[in-house]
Amino acid sequence: MIKLLTLCLLVFPGLALASEGGGQALDLTSHWVGYAALGIFAVAYLFVMAEEFTHLRKSKPVILAAGIIWALIAMVISGMPEVPAHAAEVAVRHNLLEYAELMLFLLVAMTYINAMEERQIFDALRSWLVRKGFGFRQLFWITGVLSFFISPVADNLTTALLMCAVVLAVGSTNAKFVSIACINIVIAANAGGAFSPFGDITTLMVWQKAIDTPQGAVAFGAFFYLFLPSVVNWLVPAAIMHFAVPDERPPASDEVVEMRRGAKRIIAFFLLTIVTAVCFHNFLHLPPVIGMLTGLAYLQFFGYFLKKTVGRGRSLKPDDAEHDEQMGDVVAFDVFNKIARAEWDTLLFFYGVVLCVGGLGFLGYLSVASEVMYLDWGPTKANVAVGVLSAIVDNIPVMFAVLTMQPDMSMGQWLLVTLTAGVGGSMLSIGSAAGVALMGQARGQYTFFGHLKWTPVIALGYGASIVTHQWINSGMF
Repeated sequence: MIKLLTLCLLVFPGLALASEGGGQALDLTSHWVGYAALGIFAVAYLFVMAEEFTHLRKSKPVILAAGIIWALIAMVISGMPEVPAHAAEVAVRHNLLEYAELMLFLLVAMTYINAMEERQIFDALRSWLVRKGFGFRQLFWITGVLSFFISPVADNLTTALLMCAVVLAVGSTNAKFVSIACINIVIAANAGGAFSPFGDITTLMVWQKAIDTPQGAVAFGAFFYLFLPSVVNWLVPAAIMHFAVPDERPPASDEVVEMRRGAKRIIAFFLLTIVTAVCFHNFLHLPPVIGMLTGLAYLQFFGYFLKKTVGRGRSLKPDDAEHDEQMGDVVAFDVFNKIARAEWDTLLFFYGVVLCVGGLGFLGYLSVASEVMYLDWGPTKANVAVGVLSAIVDNIPVMFAVLTMQPDMSMGQWLLVTLTAGVGGSMLSIGSAAGVALMGQARGQYTFFGHLKWTPVIALGYGASIVTHQWINSGMF
């Protein structure tokens, strides 16, 4: 039975979690409630993986599963006199606290991204690239480089969608170019997000967890040790795919999109918000989310400023429609509208995952997975496996499980699992949010099987990035 459970844990590594400080985990892995909870989560996650075909938003099955799992747990332990009466409540509250910190952090970041989108910052960048008349091979590298360097700040999903819009605007008539360019964008966006706490949810979780290692805590600056491994992860497959890109030059477009008033200042406020979050965490020892919420106030006050100064300069161009367009809809700029447009499906999916996995960990699966992966296999093999499995199972529950297991690892190993969880999803189109989003945006041109054809090449980059990290950061292992 233990071997069977271990096999399940290898397929769904996110099942092995117990919340630190969330109460004593029980050993109900052989109880009917343990099997039931395991089955409920597995079925829910099958629906998540089939989202592309069922069009059922991924948050719905995991939210339902979370409620059922915890209801079963509370019902079972209420008849166990040896278990404290409020054990389930304590564990749930601890999970909710961890979720709330990450959710509010992401909410602020999403609000800033939506504000920049409304001010036409991304549209202006797209139109500039299209006007330049680059060839397909030039555009392949330009979109790759931009994806790699924008994703550490704007997150990999937003970056991938922006660059895919450029690719479709230029080469929509050439399906081969669109397919290869989208694969390159997914790899570059995931690789770029892996060396920044702001580039991916998994890196954010590692940073906020403030893990202690023999070399010290995994602080903000430690993530940049992953820069070169991330570069290698993208460059190796990109260099090989380059020769498959059509050597053609599509006609340039004359579309011009201007940024709206206040766009550049919003970018500056976003960077200031990031600095605030880092300073709050590193120097004041406060949760980064406090700094992010403080930064949200910058945007709120700036939105108020734009409303109060909406007529500024209008007397110079009273009938200029172009001037009005650059001003934008000031009412629509209201920061609360930007919050309403946040990716609530993603945020609620994250809630469901945290609560589902927290419930399964409370039942006692942590010790099984931790022993198999980090004692029997060893941390290096376990961390490499985390990346491979994140291509099949979403990297959020995978990383959340590892973080709450808190295996005794060096700084190098913690950075390794951060790297592998971040870039491992690039091996399949369904392995990352960026890949799934692009399959919808470039439907029929960027497909699962089109991506699968390049999986061996992407896996080569995955292996090369791991070797690079072990080589240049050998002193951390």
